[in-house]
Amino acid sequence: MRFIRPLLILVFVILVAACQPQQTFPEYKVEGKTMGTYYVVKFYSDKEPDLTALQATFDSELELLNDLMSTYRPESELMRFNRQQSSEPFTLSPRTQLVIAEAIRVGHETQGVLDVTVAPLVELWGFGAQGRIEHAPDEQALIAIRQHVGIDKISLNGIELQKSDPRVSVDLSTIAKGYGVDQLAEILLAQGITRFLVDIGGEMRVGAAKPNGDWRVAIEKPIDHERAVQRIMAVNQIAVATSGDYRNYFEEDGIRYSHLIDPRTGKPIQHKTVSSTVLHASAMTADAYATALNVMSASEALAFANQQQLAALIIEKTDAGFVEHISDAFKPYLTQP
Repeated sequence: MRFIRPLLILVFVILVAACQPQQTFPEYKVEGKTMGTYYVVKFYSDKEPDLTALQATFDSELELLNDLMSTYRPESELMRFNRQQSSEPFTLSPRTQLVIAEAIRVGHETQGVLDVTVAPLVELWGFGAQGRIEHAPDEQALIAIRQHVGIDKISLNGIELQKSDPRVSVDLSTIAKGYGVDQLAEILLAQGITRFLVDIGGEMRVGAAKPNGDWRVAIEKPIDHERAVQRIMAVNQIAVATSGDYRNYFEEDGIRYSHLIDPRTGKPIQHKTVSSTVLHASAMTADAYATALNVMSASEALAFANQQQLAALIIEKTDAGFVEHISDAFKPYLTQP
């Protein structure tokens, strides 16, 4: 059972191999499957860890997150809320409450650009659990669905979530994967492991520097037929999240329909922003912001990032090629490709 929609992982952040001097202690690696994608954890420790026990802890935490927030598990906590056809308060677990609280905060901050109630629109356009479509929906169907979408239609009071419209449903795929990254990072920190990299489907968080220097992470060039490096960053003690629209889409009559839905129109984005990368202390928050910036036009996203002092890199596809828009807070992280 998958957490995120198939092919939602569009932009992969890859590690850059560098010439490495002798290390003072070894690198360890744990990897597995979760949320319809992969996870990889790399870390350094001067004590030999029990990798089997550590992986069991990771898998247990990720299974719990799926049981709470997956839209692919009918009995997940989130899906039980979505099925509730009333405006009565629904009691959430602390983990789900934390994720939804942050989604609502970023949703209001972006004036509804990040909207976790877009689930019905995602399904309407064929990018949800119900599967693909071959033709764009008609305007009347779109108008009908939009009546039940809007971040203002849900409210959180402590651990109680309510919807003003019983037909509202929530999809946390734009933020919960980042939360999963944070949770695995916290497990490592609780065991005294500070030099690490956690990667779930391209959303990442790194701890203290490696024994041989900074973590060097590459942002992929937003092209759908090959893997190439767009930019390299030297990072420590931060999370990296990237959102892109260039792999998950369908075309009809020469029109390209992206999986990224703009809640303001109810339709897939039609501008030229092809990817956005955000650095933040929290992978959950970086995940949310990266999606929001990708939904915005490049100029709108850059203005928002600078206003909020976000470290962001927005890539726009133009007739002359890819153009980078770099926020002021992002510039210190850049190195040469």
